[in-house]
Amino acid sequence: MPIDATLPYDDQNIFAKILRDEIPSSRVYEDEWAVAFHDIAPHAPTHILVIPRGAYVSWDDFSARAGEAEIVGFVRAVGHVAREAGAVEPGYRLLANIGADAGQEVPHLHVHILAGKPLGPMLAR
Repeated sequence: MPIDATLPYDDQNIFAKILRDEIPSSRVYEDEWAVAFHDIAPHAPTHILVIPRGAYVSWDDFSARAGEAEIVGFVRAVGHVAREAGAVEPGYRLLANIGADAGQEVPHLHVHILAGKPLGPMLAR
């Protein structure tokens, strides 16, 4: 169910619970800024989620409130995970849904790394 990305952060969301190790995940990367793990319902052969450790609802929230080191650390983590997954060649897609119209389902910023097959057009026509 899509969420309203303008609401305050809900620390009971599934990704907050994954960060606290209350829910298991198949982690592929973690550092002081981010955690990455395989999506439990993949839409491509490679489907990895990268989430910041900080409490941010969306990209808008993150870009407005995170410090420079956190932003740089998160963006570098996304790139590192894509490289380690072997997704740079032949290519991959980054996807971050923000708000109801985009279909955001978890009120914690997350970036999808999708790869491993031709992904087709960016949007359904």
